[in-house]
Amino acid sequence: MILYTLKKYVNEKLSAAYGKFFAYPVITQTYGLDELAEHMESHNTPFSKGAIKGMLTDMVSCVRELVLQGIAVKIPDLAIFSIGIKNKEGAASEKEFSITKNIAGLKLRARGTGEFKANSLNLDVSLKKATAVTGDVTPPDGGKDNTGDTTQGGGTNQGGGTNQGGDSTQTGGSGNTESSGSDGSDGLE
Repeated sequence: MILYTLKKYVNEKLSAAYGKFFAYPVITQTYGLDELAEHMESHNTPFSKGAIKGMLTDMVSCVRELVLQGIAVKIPDLAIFSIGIKNKEGAASEKEFSITKNIAGLKLRARGTGEFKANSLNLDVSLKKATAVTGDVTPPDGGKDNTGDTTQGGGTNQGGGTNQGGDSTQTGGSGNTESSGSDGSDGLE
């Protein structure tokens, strides 16, 4: 089950979204390699936690190495990892383009594949408003999103769904994980 909270969009630059509320996932924990290895070990694998952690550590190192060489790495039913460029602004011509003036930096992109694509996830997950489970949970910023970012969790194109009772639980719907950013990037991070 995915818990969510609502935040009011307060950035006036995007008038279509200004003043509207958008759902954001509530992340309850973060697992590092130790916790992931321990979790994997609990699934009746013949490998020890240490062996699993060693393999995962090597995988992370190799994925980073390959991505920084411009090679996309696909892990089936998870994601395709690749490098992205954060553009500052466009140049009027190729001749006027400079790395310093036009590129802000690099970013890691991850696109869901197979069972981890948005349309597959929507079939396997239920949503519940955080206040329906934990009581009144107000984010530290009072529910305001000072960054104005509505692309977290797949964009603002959150489709319908079917309401299951009166507890704010929903299943189904459709998401958009491939939005286009206004900074010249493809919006995937």
